[in-house]
Amino acid sequence: MPQLLPFFFTNQISFSFISLFAIIYIFSKYILPVFIFQQVIRMYITKLGS
Repeated sequence: MPQLLPFFFTNQISFSFISLFAIIYIFSKYILPVFIFQQVIRMYITKLGS
């Protein structure tokens, strides 16, 4: 049915944008600060060692 084709692409685009924003939010809120904190700890350890 060709009349359903635009709704399929609209659904696909909206789902991809929602999932992209969700992944960006989860990474920026929970995952990436752990790596930044880890790098800061490593920098402090190397400063204390030298």
